[in-house]
Amino acid sequence: MKLSIKVKSSLFLAVLLIGTVFVLSLLVLQGIKQNQQKQTENLLSQQSKLANVYVKQVYLSQTDEDQSLFFKQYGKEIARQIGIISSLHVTIFNMSGKVVGDSLPLETSSDNQDTLKYALKGKVAYQEQDDTLSYFAPIYSTNNQIGVVQFDYSLYENKKFYDATIKLFIKIGCSIIAISFIIGYFFFNSLVSSILKLRRVTEEIKLGNYPTQSVINRKDELGYLSQAIFYMSNEIQKNIKGMQQEQDNLQLAVEKLKILEKQQKQFIGSITHEFKTPLTVIRAYIDLIEMYSDDPKLLEEAMGNISKESMRLYEMVEKILKLAELEKYDFELYKEKVDVKEQLDDLCSRMNGKATKFGLTLHTELEHANILIDKESLTLIFMNLLDNAIKYNKSNGNINVSNKIIDSRVSISIKDSGIGIPADVFDKIFEPFFTVNKDRSRQSGGSGLGLALTKDLIEKQNGTIIVESKEGIGTEFIITFPIMR
Repeated sequence: MKLSIKVKSSLFLAVLLIGTVFVLSLLVLQGIKQNQQKQTENLLSQQSKLANVYVKQVYLSQTDEDQSLFFKQYGKEIARQIGIISSLHVTIFNMSGKVVGDSLPLETSSDNQDTLKYALKGKVAYQEQDDTLSYFAPIYSTNNQIGVVQFDYSLYENKKFYDATIKLFIKIGCSIIAISFIIGYFFFNSLVSSILKLRRVTEEIKLGNYPTQSVINRKDELGYLSQAIFYMSNEIQKNIKGMQQEQDNLQLAVEKLKILEKQQKQFIGSITHEFKTPLTVIRAYIDLIEMYSDDPKLLEEAMGNISKESMRLYEMVEKILKLAELEKYDFELYKEKVDVKEQLDDLCSRMNGKATKFGLTLHTELEHANILIDKESLTLIFMNLLDNAIKYNKSNGNINVSNKIIDSRVSISIKDSGIGIPADVFDKIFEPFFTVNKDRSRQSGGSGLGLALTKDLIEKQNGTIIVESKEGIGTEFIITFPIMR
């Protein structure tokens, strides 16, 4: 027998609900049973405490020094009074396990010797038989156990409530299952009808007959599926257009690579050009030394110039390697807390000798401000900027180094009274190998790499750098870093 999706889905829903109701019923019934048991135990524990209090009062009030006769004299009365207090059948046992008091003497007690043995050892014990729970608790005098009290508690009402709850769950479960099956049947009937429509449409597509509109107007997955089938042919056209767009993007990427290749060639050409000048000077002096090796003045001049040009080559190589490292690798920075005033005072002190040599005066106006930065990078940044302020200054000029705190950043200014920078090249001075004055740069040993390296180092430290300059008047570089809170 082949069942339809409607029947299968309805049966599945019914089975699922049966399982849910069954598990829920078990959990609720178990909770009810545990709660009843806990309430019963608490009640009987409280009664045993009251019994102990009553026994102690009677025990302390007796005048007979022979304590072994205590239960003979008071056992029956104690059982009767505790029975009245607790409204339960109470039995008192001495330490020999003998009944010494019974609130209802005509009641027949069941076999409880095994349970009684535990109670005689100072432990609380109970046993359940039919509809009665027998609860045994030790009785104490002032310090020692002198007997056991037994409470017989009826479980009839508890079991009656438990059975009524089971019947209620059965009735509710059957009603819910029947109603859910009927509702589910009609609900799934709508779903199955939509699925059959989609099946017919796919068969038409298989034959080459494409739909002109969506066959199902629903706001669910089946509606989305119907729309997807309808738009399938349009999506094919969109995919073709997408492939064309990807081809265009690929062409654009190729053009960008060509631009990058051109820039790389320009970079290599610039390196070659910059290296060629000092190498030409060195080679020229070597040739002169070979020709006039006995000329001491030439030897001295050659040694000085060869040393200067080789040092210039070395500095260019170092800066090129550093630039390449910054551009290609996210190298690790060892950031630490640095006081701007202390660091700049130290750097200015180190550069003051060079400034004095060129007839320049170095002024500082600094205040304390802590930043989190790589100390080596910070040193390289300001050594480059101070070195430029010395190289491109005028005779008897000034260099002013100052800082101030603006909002949550520290702003550091390095201002010189030098030759200045034309406004139209502000954006180019941070490019590798760019120099404003080629002749002046070669005289001072400049390679056009210092500012490019400086800018990269500053940006790696979450900083910014801007330049303000007037040609013939001077240049000011302003660097900012976040304050360390």
